[in-house]
Amino acid sequence: MIFKSKYSDIDIPGVGIYQYGTSNPNGISNDKVILIDGTTDKKVTFGELKSDSKKLAARLQAIGFKRGDVLAICSHNQVDYYTVVFGAIAAGGIVSPSNPLYKVKELAFQLIDSRASIIFAHPNYLDTVEKAAEEANIPKSKIFLFGEKEVRGFYPYCSLVGDHEIEPVSYTPEEARTTTAFLCYSSGTVGKPKGVETTHTNIVANVAQISIVDDSGEDDIFMGVLPFFHIYGLTVLVFYTVIKGGSTIVIPRFDLGTFCSCIQKYKINYAHVVPPIILALTKNPIVKNYNISSLKMMVSGAAPFGKEQSEEFYDILKIPIKQGYVTHLNSSDNIVPGAIGDLLPNIEAKIVPIEGLELGSNEGELCVRGPNVMKGYYNNEEATKASFDEDGFFRTGDIARVDENMNFFIVDRVKELIKYMGYQVAPAELESILLTHPAVADAAVIGYYSTQHLTEYPTAYIVTKPGHEKTSHLKSGIQKYISDRVTPHKKLRGGVLFIDQIPKNPSGKILRRILRERLKTEFDCLPDKS
Repeated sequence: MIFKSKYSDIDIPGVGIYQYGTSNPNGISNDKVILIDGTTDKKVTFGELKSDSKKLAARLQAIGFKRGDVLAICSHNQVDYYTVVFGAIAAGGIVSPSNPLYKVKELAFQLIDSRASIIFAHPNYLDTVEKAAEEANIPKSKIFLFGEKEVRGFYPYCSLVGDHEIEPVSYTPEEARTTTAFLCYSSGTVGKPKGVETTHTNIVANVAQISIVDDSGEDDIFMGVLPFFHIYGLTVLVFYTVIKGGSTIVIPRFDLGTFCSCIQKYKINYAHVVPPIILALTKNPIVKNYNISSLKMMVSGAAPFGKEQSEEFYDILKIPIKQGYVTHLNSSDNIVPGAIGDLLPNIEAKIVPIEGLELGSNEGELCVRGPNVMKGYYNNEEATKASFDEDGFFRTGDIARVDENMNFFIVDRVKELIKYMGYQVAPAELESILLTHPAVADAAVIGYYSTQHLTEYPTAYIVTKPGHEKTSHLKSGIQKYISDRVTPHKKLRGGVLFIDQIPKNPSGKILRRILRERLKTEFDCLPDKS
């Protein structure tokens, strides 16, 4: 069965990202401040973003940056990030943002794989960038720094913002549909990271689709905390908020105190977040030191967030959370806790059975088709082919279910299911319950493989709240808490282990491979030591 959106299909503009992103449908003035750095208070107006990006594009072309060339960015969030992204796109280039915390080998891999020819980096990461660029054979003359100072012979990017503006490169509808605009890299949880090719139409379509369901606008003040090197942050913060004409308060990375103080200072009312941020707001008592009453809506994505946590968050802070997915979003007037919402316009989906897994009715791998679905993996035809079925549906790798009201729920990743005695156990379900325990600040569940019984036991890593001692009594209490709330095959038969922090990637996904490696060295509470 193919599920279709309840929304009517919309016309997707057949233009490039720059033209669409600066089209200004809400008619804001060029003098309106649309970007504010939450740590330095630096401000950028809509007119400055357009002008400076076109000036940067002119100089990029003058130093040999051609249509289809790749510009890499290695920086934390900052307001100048927008100028570089819009400038590279205006010059006809492809933007490949990277995690600024990458080590040399990780960054070098992305630079080489993406075939980047120029790098814009924050001075904080210059040592890593310089070494990675050398491995990628990118000359030092093609490395530019954010900020206004020359460092060790590397020029600031503002030296490329001259007086001359160019007319941004434009695209026919067919060119926009097939031309790659962004190369964001996967986290590499299985094998090496892959460059995800996102086209101009992919981004334009996604922004247009979200606009039908989302009711934010030019009067809203957005929180710019999601990492811009991730496609979630890139889409909703670097483009969606600009086309809406609102103002975005940009902070380098998530820090709870900075997050709350910026909400208080700038009266932020709309925040796109990931689950760890919501958990911090729910669990950490320092939130009470700030006035965050201006916050009227939070949108969570990138990782599942359970019904229990959504309801707990609302009970404590009275702020609604609507979840979304690349192809789904809850509408503000019909938020279903725990659900990723309805299909966006122009999207089709199907739930496909997974061989070897016994799943419930209308439960299986979520496959989607639509204009915002990626083009494929860069220089990896095999992976691209494997990711789409014969009808052009993208295999997401997520297990989902659909209820009678056409609400979609993400159950877990296919590859993260724990198999206990032939039964499937979804870690996300157990984590959702664990997070309602009064002593639990954060949790992750993985499978511990028993060589004696030839099966996996669900095992929990727990971060305790302040004031709770890490005792065997607490461990057994947590196990009983789960046992009282789930069917027998979902019990924490592998036990409970304490940890100071759950390892996660910047988008909030639990790095289970790190926990699996750690589990090999830990034997407390494990039922089988063989």
